Amino acid sequence: MNSIRERVLREVIARLSAAVAPVAVLRMPSAPVTREASPALLLVAESDSITAHANQLVDRQLVIRIAVIARGADAFDVADQLLVTAHRALLIDPNLGGLVLAVREIDCEWDVDDADAGAVALPARFEIRYRTHALDLTQTG
Repeated sequence: MNSIRERVLREVIARLSAAVAPVAVLRMPSAPVTREASPALLLVAESDSITAHANQLVDRQLVIRIAVIARGADAFDVADQLLVTAHRALLIDPNLGGLVLAVREIDCEWDVDDADAGAVALPARFEIRYRTHALDLTQTG
């Protein structure tokens, strides 16, 4: 059985994919998104830290970054609309069906690259709090 962290990431991908279809959701892509593959939504797990220990339970904080990549004359509008949709998909059920304690937005910033066909990258970060057993990362606490 997969760890709670992996199950959380897979659930996030499933929710985002359903919400933004037919736009691709790519998990930690190793190559830049091509012009032809734009727009796209990228998911990166930035960190996973322990916030508390109590009675064989461990509280954890997973920080993810979702970045929308869009190009062209309407790139800002496309990126904004996709991020609005992704935001709604994550926060409409902030417990991800009981898998986590909470999902909350941390921040968002704009990045424009005129050298690459007006590419716009709109990254937003989210904190996902969850709990596991101290001795078993596959069990929620």
